[in-house]
Amino acid sequence: MKILVTGGAGFIGSNFILKQIRETENAVLNFDKLTYAGNLETLTSVENNPRYGFIKGDVADGEKLKTTIREFQPDAVIHFAAESHVDRSIDGPSDFIRTNIQGTFTLLEAVRGYWNELGGEDRDKFRLLHVSTDEVYGSLGEQGYFTESTAYAPRSPYSASKAASDHLVRAWHHTYGLPVLITNCSNNYGPYQFPEKLIPLMILNCLDQKELPVYGRGANIRDWLYVEDHCSALYLVLEKGRPGETYNIGGNTEKTNLEVVKSICRVLDRLRPADGLASYSELITFVEDRPGHDLRYAIDASKIRAELDWVPAESFDSGIEKTIIWYLENMTWWRHIQRRKYQQQRLGTGGA
Repeated sequence: MKILVTGGAGFIGSNFILKQIRETENAVLNFDKLTYAGNLETLTSVENNPRYGFIKGDVADGEKLKTTIREFQPDAVIHFAAESHVDRSIDGPSDFIRTNIQGTFTLLEAVRGYWNELGGEDRDKFRLLHVSTDEVYGSLGEQGYFTESTAYAPRSPYSASKAASDHLVRAWHHTYGLPVLITNCSNNYGPYQFPEKLIPLMILNCLDQKELPVYGRGANIRDWLYVEDHCSALYLVLEKGRPGETYNIGGNTEKTNLEVVKSICRVLDRLRPADGLASYSELITFVEDRPGHDLRYAIDASKIRAELDWVPAESFDSGIEKTIIWYLENMTWWRHIQRRKYQQQRLGTGGA
């Protein structure tokens, strides 16, 4: 199979590519704009592999997309390319509108033109997989779960832009017959995650003995999914999912933000004790909550489990330990980011 991956230099996209090159015989072409979160250093282990290629391109650039698709002739497209950090969407929503909405529309049109020219088996087997988020569903109370039929109720500029992109993808299926699939996943964590997100931010702040800023009282709840489990689920959906369908992907691991931070502290206390501290948890500091912070997300992943026989391989305890070990063993990777792009400053205050 030949797979075109948009946003393949980002966190989930790069993990997907690494897993494809490592575990399959598929050829993968990475189409990425290389924004602040795009990092080709993540893919150095496969950059010379004959089954991997890279094109620098903007998903909102229709001509570049059409040329790339026509020359590569993919059997499938998996669409990761997106601005994805809620805090940044609060400070500057315009990039999210352009990339997540306009970019998805542009990709759909480029793919539709290509698909319309395919014939026979090539046309029948072609798929476009759009990777989305559980945040499109809004916020849950103390009970209940997001299912594939949950009504959309996005509450941040980020989630609103992803909700719009989901609706576009469904519309292109129902209007034009484009063979699409949509996945909505819970919060990912694991190797190669840009350190603006909660888990890598807390790991790096611990190692630098900086304050561990927890929004509000740390009571917001998320369902955590190890990134390699997510990548396994995505490939199953791409291979075996039913066109036009949505599949929710969750880790079945609900944790408050404060529980997550304390878990990180406990693992690091054991693996890398801090000089001058009894525990890294002494660094926890409660800060003003971000605007519109959703209370709880939780995924009902029974559909993908029943239809595609997928369950996550990692528990939160095993996944967080693997993640922390990776950051301990790959300091060069994240130190480069600290020097060049991001110094763990607070985002999402709405002041920009």
